[in-house]
Amino acid sequence: MPHEVSLIATIAAGFGLALILGLAATRLRMPPLVGYLIAGVLIGPATPGGFVGDIGLAAQLAEIGVMLLMFGVGLHFSFEDLLTVRHVAIPSAVVKIIVATALAIGVATWWGWPLGGALVFGLCLSVASTVVLLRALEARNLLESINGHIAVGWVVVEDLIMVLVLVLLPAFGGMLSPADAATTPISAEALWTRVGITLAKVAAFILFMLVVGRRVFPKVLWWVAHSGSRELFTLCVVATAVGVAFGAAQLFDVSFALGAFFAGMMMRESEFSHRAADESLPLRDAFAVLFFVSVGMLFDPAVVWNEPLKLLAVVAIIMVANPIVAAIMVLLFRYPLNTALTVGASLAQIGEFSFILAGLGVAMQLMPVAGQSLILAGALISIAANSAIFAAVEPLQNWARARSALARRLEQRDDPLAQLPMSVEESLLSKQVVLVGYGRVGRRVGMVLRENRIPFVVAEQNREIVEALRDDGIAAVSGDAAEPSVLIQAHIARAAMLVIAIPDTLNIRKMVEIAKTLNPAVAVVLRTHNEEEAALLRAENLGDVFLGEHELARNMAAHVVATLHAT
Repeated sequence: MPHEVSLIATIAAGFGLALILGLAATRLRMPPLVGYLIAGVLIGPATPGGFVGDIGLAAQLAEIGVMLLMFGVGLHFSFEDLLTVRHVAIPSAVVKIIVATALAIGVATWWGWPLGGALVFGLCLSVASTVVLLRALEARNLLESINGHIAVGWVVVEDLIMVLVLVLLPAFGGMLSPADAATTPISAEALWTRVGITLAKVAAFILFMLVVGRRVFPKVLWWVAHSGSRELFTLCVVATAVGVAFGAAQLFDVSFALGAFFAGMMMRESEFSHRAADESLPLRDAFAVLFFVSVGMLFDPAVVWNEPLKLLAVVAIIMVANPIVAAIMVLLFRYPLNTALTVGASLAQIGEFSFILAGLGVAMQLMPVAGQSLILAGALISIAANSAIFAAVEPLQNWARARSALARRLEQRDDPLAQLPMSVEESLLSKQVVLVGYGRVGRRVGMVLRENRIPFVVAEQNREIVEALRDDGIAAVSGDAAEPSVLIQAHIARAAMLVIAIPDTLNIRKMVEIAKTLNPAVAVVLRTHNEEEAALLRAENLGDVFLGEHELARNMAAHVVATLHAT
């Protein structure tokens, strides 16, 4: 037996303690990730007298979890989905980073920190944790909703900006370092050269994935799937996620997470994409636990009692300022209050890039070690509290609706996109299909309806999609179909059929209930990804249920056309 077993010891201690404390957390009605974080604290170097895990190994294992998690998200998130939220995600992410960084610079300067350290400190507090955000969205089945698309698009933009920051920070180090720090200045020409090279690498990576990856990965997955070996299929999925992430980092200098995310988006083109997501789920969950354990291992509890006021300021920027700025930006783009609150809650924490940037700032002598401890403490607190913040979204929204006229106005019922134009022909609003969702499945159903000259009205939460549909002459209304006013605007009372083309398991029953109340004779067609959920929906006799995606679009559209022609 070898004597050096630090890897095995770290995994064994991390998993074992995380299991015990995760169970204890659930018994106390807290999310299990709180237990995972505490497990990391207990096996970390800051806790005296206990087992000390290998932080370096834990961090690398956690990075694998990030890769697999982002790969899984990519399997559910197409490039088209990313583009449809670019108008809100790109400017909003930039504004949030600027505001959070400015607030942190002001606070750190007041503490007497130099400008360079204050800038790094601010950037660390401005970028959300991709892992925490995705876990929160998945737990609430929001990943494929418009709220989830905006949040994921937002964090992808933040990640791209942080990739650029990590490249440029060493170049600016000479100008930002204190006068007594030994740094090598860099010329403006060399600086702009680095910026150009970085942008060119990111663009080359995205182009490579769109041109080559989009064609190659689905074919590889199809070829392996037809071998009949489940073991090889799982191996193919994991090898693709980790291999592409590593290759992207080595060849194009993008992060592991972004590399894996784009790999998943390209593999989504395969008819086996949902099977790939299911096969990778156990590994994703296991390594995600190690991510939270590794965060806990970096935490020094002494910062809580040594610097309580500074820690309070850090937590306020992360958990108050960031979500408020995010919510305001979403509202400015005329999305409803629920979307603003959900996106704000999604971004009320910091994570992976904050740790990397803080370490680089300390290594370059820009930021004091105390700053890194404050960032880690803020991350730990915000991650632990994120589930509670999400749970408060609905009660807060209901409270605001009941007591604030402004909140009721922010529900966007005066929004022109929330009402059908007066110019819509009357013939389109009788015996029509009300199509909820115009994503990959909804578009295919809509295309078949148009080919068969069947009138339909689209109800879609993404404002950009609604605008594009109206420009194309298709009747569309913006809003959440779980709200009665949206289905009323789509004239559900006179519709022949309701087709729900989004896998929204939380709101499907509410949509059907509203539709049946307004139109008892309306036929209903539903979509879901989950066999168990499909069985429940069929048992409740809510409508005709279809499962999957590619075959679902074809079968769903054919069923809708056949049913309408038969009536």
